[in-house]
Amino acid sequence: MRQENIFPEDILSHQEKPSLSGKWFGKWALITGASAGIGVAFAEELASGGTKLVLTARRKDRLEELARRLTATCKVSTEVFPADLADPSAPEKIFAFTKEKGIEIDLLINNAGFGQYGEFPSIDKQRLLDMVQVNCAAVVHLTRLYLPEMVARRHGDVLILASTASFQAVPYISTYAATKAFDLLFAEGLAEEMKSFGIRVCALCPGSTESEFHVVSGQEKFKRRAEAAEKVAHQGLKALAAGKSYAISGLGNYLGAHGQRLVPRRLVTRIAAGMFKFGKK
Repeated sequence: MRQENIFPEDILSHQEKPSLSGKWFGKWALITGASAGIGVAFAEELASGGTKLVLTARRKDRLEELARRLTATCKVSTEVFPADLADPSAPEKIFAFTKEKGIEIDLLINNAGFGQYGEFPSIDKQRLLDMVQVNCAAVVHLTRLYLPEMVARRHGDVLILASTASFQAVPYISTYAATKAFDLLFAEGLAEEMKSFGIRVCALCPGSTESEFHVVSGQEKFKRRAEAAEKVAHQGLKALAAGKSYAISGLGNYLGAHGQRLVPRRLVTRIAAGMFKFGKK
């Protein structure tokens, strides 16, 4: 049974959120999936605290616009490297870029990911394989590239985007939920391994969040219940700074993720199927 959880901020909603400004001041952070949603929120919060940024995602125009804005408003150095993590060679290219620039990454945020909603046999095969590549293989690849340098320096941080879908099977987004379960367990295992080297690893498990995820995955009907991306990003950085191995954003999400342990798994899956069934209004 997992013990290193962080209780949701919602319970302390009457209190002001503690600032994270300066936690990574003057250091370099690499953020994947930085062109939208939670990725942008990570970039904004870190830049406001003086963190230098390497931003990567597929859309160069959005990355450059974000970099210009943060450089102007926060006076921090930013670098942009467009890359599609569905390409297995992308992590090596990102790593080579930072090496060529002489940049030491102190904070790696594996934020990029996507899902696809629908009945499994009807989803394009390449779409499913790309999902596993982006959500799992690229996370492992990038982490493996940057961790040895962190180990040598005896400090560094890794934040991995998992999901509340990490905690149970979810029909109609079965592959996505499985990839996020992988991300959660990968992060928890690494957190224990890396503890003696002074390296913190944390999985952030948000529920529905304000981002392009719903449009990309075909789940627009869930968008109305979405949590603010800024709140989710803050929760993840707070948990990482506190040395937590995972964090669930939002009180309802926390109760749902842990409450389902009291219910037979088959029933949990059946309930999830009813919520996510394709075409259900």
